[in-house]
Amino acid sequence: MILFRRRKENEQFYSFFKNILGFTPRRTEIYQVAFIHRSKSVETIKGHRINNERLEYLGDAVLSAIVADYLYKKFPLQGEGFLTELRSKIVSRSNLNKVAHKIGLAQLIQYNKEQQGIFKSIEGDAFEALVGAIYLEKGYKFTQRIIIRRVIQLHMDIDALSQQDWNFKSKLIDWGQKTKCKVMFEVVNTINPNKKNSNRKEYEVRTLIDNKPGESAIEYSIKAAEQLAAEKTFKKLVEEGRITLQQDK
Repeated sequence: MILFRRRKENEQFYSFFKNILGFTPRRTEIYQVAFIHRSKSVETIKGHRINNERLEYLGDAVLSAIVADYLYKKFPLQGEGFLTELRSKIVSRSNLNKVAHKIGLAQLIQYNKEQQGIFKSIEGDAFEALVGAIYLEKGYKFTQRIIIRRVIQLHMDIDALSQQDWNFKSKLIDWGQKTKCKVMFEVVNTINPNKKNSNRKEYEVRTLIDNKPGESAIEYSIKAAEQLAAEKTFKKLVEEGRITLQQDK
């Protein structure tokens, strides 16, 4: 599969790698796959659908290891809880979407523009796929150096992220324990994928406060959906005056 036959036909592709990541890829076919969203899957003669989901899976694991190592060295006096939470903030879809947009990754992604509104994490997914592609061609050490020097240190404010509220699920559960309110999460719907475009399910989760339905959210994992639903519920309880900033400290 060749998407770009000559460099002059793909100046944007090479410019991105040279100016943003600081290197020129050799096995360009790997990176081209990294930018193919599932809505633009390419079908082979044997019926296999080619898109960036496998590279995304690989990049997710590699990125998590890189970030864990980076934080371990950057914060030598912090405990496991702090490091785990900060890593979760960094590799979250919302943060990766922002970083991917900031470095101009959206310009390279091939996707079905007619369905643009329904793709919530297309840029973050492509960023993870890009990490997977770099790892396949260059290995872990090279990938680690590029991600830390060209992405984390230039395009992420780690200190600001460390100060952001994040684990709303734990905060909501803690509030429930203090106020004797029963806090639960339930999966109310599993959204099966369109087999032509994706193999990934989505999950709709909602909170229950004393068995009364609260806010709901949809994400690709139950854990992520719980976190988002908890955030919505927590903020609503603050608006209603049931949680105060002083209580939350």
